[in-house]
Amino acid sequence: MTNSTPISTRPDPQPENDDAGPACVMVFNASDPSGAGGLAADVTSIASVGAHPLPVVTGAYVRDTGEVFDHFAFDEDAVAEQARTILEDVPVQVIKVGFAGSPESISTIAEIAADYPDVPLIAYMPALSWWDEGPADLYEDAFKELLLPQTTVLVGNHSTLWRWLLPDWNKESSPTARDLAKAASEMGVPYTLVTGVPLPDQFVDNVLATPQAVLASEKFERFDAVFSGAGDTLSAALAALVAGGSDLAAAATEALAYLDRCLDGGFRPGMGHVVPDRLFWAQPEAEAADEDDSSSAQPGFDLPPHDTKH
Repeated sequence: MTNSTPISTRPDPQPENDDAGPACVMVFNASDPSGAGGLAADVTSIASVGAHPLPVVTGAYVRDTGEVFDHFAFDEDAVAEQARTILEDVPVQVIKVGFAGSPESISTIAEIAADYPDVPLIAYMPALSWWDEGPADLYEDAFKELLLPQTTVLVGNHSTLWRWLLPDWNKESSPTARDLAKAASEMGVPYTLVTGVPLPDQFVDNVLATPQAVLASEKFERFDAVFSGAGDTLSAALAALVAGGSDLAAAATEALAYLDRCLDGGFRPGMGHVVPDRLFWAQPEAEAADEDDSSSAQPGFDLPPHDTKH
């Protein structure tokens, strides 16, 4: 059974019930203690663009802001119990899959998605260069065989998708977004969003494509900084916008604009990479912040250190 739900070019009408609340997005991903990617990126991005996240933990990274050192995968039964319990209670408009952690969990997620064939599935394939080659290959093979046939929109970086979907590419020029979309379509994927397509003069293109056409394209100037969590941010925002009823091309354009603002406001919380500021809109304007600082007459207070011994 395949999902591959085509997304209408016109948004569905929103419920008239004022109590309906925001659209719900179920997201499968790993916990990331750095807050750069994983479920932290999903939850903040989905909420930031106006949907309600239903996070299902697939495992946990061991990482800092610079690199991933290890990953502990949850048992697939634990993943299934989390997802099925909430699915019996809450209607879900979109399913988003990030890093599932193991081939077994991919199989479980595919079984769950097959039970909801009318719910679009947005899948993000992250770079797995931190992982040993054997487990990474098994993971990618399972993703390709079990999850891509049910995927509505595949999201990934140009170099990651090239290596994964077109490993035998031998032409002088690099594959286009449509070439990658064609390779994905052979697995059942109707739409592919390719990011980071190299362009001249320090620009990159981001392209939503099918094998037949380019549906949306946004060119951005390349940032000098190295970011962690950009792909999770983009795919989560896309899932939330689609869940809210946006046309796919418009949702992709808006999600890319959101990502650009997140990267533009990015910050370095530690000694590693820059983290996207997914709540950039909540930060005070610089002039307003200066005025608040100068007008504040309230004295600060110190928090005493906790000195309890165990």
